[in-house]
Amino acid sequence: MTRKTAKDFDPEVLTLFDKYVHGDISRRGFLASAAKFTLLGLTAEGLLEALNPRFAEAQQIAPVDARISAQYVEYPSPSGYGKIRGYLVKPAQFTGKLPTVLVVHENRGLNPHIEDITRRIALDNFIAFAPDALFPLGGYPGDEDKARELFKSLDQTKTHADFIAAADVLKSLPESNGKIGAVGFCYGGGIVNFLATQLPELAAGVPFYGSQPSAEDTAKIKAPLLLHYASEDERINAGWPAYEAALKASGIKYEAYVYPGVQHGFNNDTTPRYDEAAAKLAWQRTIEFFNRHLRS
Repeated sequence: MTRKTAKDFDPEVLTLFDKYVHGDISRRGFLASAAKFTLLGLTAEGLLEALNPRFAEAQQIAPVDARISAQYVEYPSPSGYGKIRGYLVKPAQFTGKLPTVLVVHENRGLNPHIEDITRRIALDNFIAFAPDALFPLGGYPGDEDKARELFKSLDQTKTHADFIAAADVLKSLPESNGKIGAVGFCYGGGIVNFLATQLPELAAGVPFYGSQPSAEDTAKIKAPLLLHYASEDERINAGWPAYEAALKASGIKYEAYVYPGVQHGFNNDTTPRYDEAAAKLAWQRTIEFFNRHLRS
């Protein structure tokens, strides 16, 4: 199947897919609603298959790449689920101490795409760590639909505590320079916003199209933020005006970019919602932001 882009789909199909991905409608609901958009023999099942991730095609850094050192590590989370596993990636060779970056996945757990993102960050000379929120339920199951269903079973209070505990892992690494940044996508973007309200030691936060905290919690933020939004993302963008007002009212340093003509998930290069130009620009800004705030 030829790889498609968002322009190959009716905007309503993309809206339906976003609802499906985020649990607002079931698989059956997506298929029933998408049936009217089928053309030239492409079924509703075919539409869904075309929109789903294709991990192998998008992989940039192989897990065995000689330029990195990658391993799975378990860590305690006494206020969360007790024990969590994450993917820890370092440059294979470096001198001195390195800044660290916590990587927070979407609502499907630690899938191959987020592992690849973690390796990409390590190649930019950071120590990157990506916890798997699904570890207490057996870990990412290798299937996006199953992962999404498992995710609904998580106690989010415990899961939030698991991500807070992950920051302690980074702080304790002997190779760390003591600076911690966080980047997350969709659900993970919301977690980065949350962590910024909970971790005064966070040195930089970069949420991609993430849900926003309340004005009361926003006032607790100490870290500078770089916020990425997609113009065609009504669900998430609805919360941005109030968040921006709260950031300004509290005098929090932030940079915010709304990328025109792109969909929620535009940075995820495994799906047709990926937009190469916007993703490259957003990623360039992200690495520059981390370099600026985590290396000084």
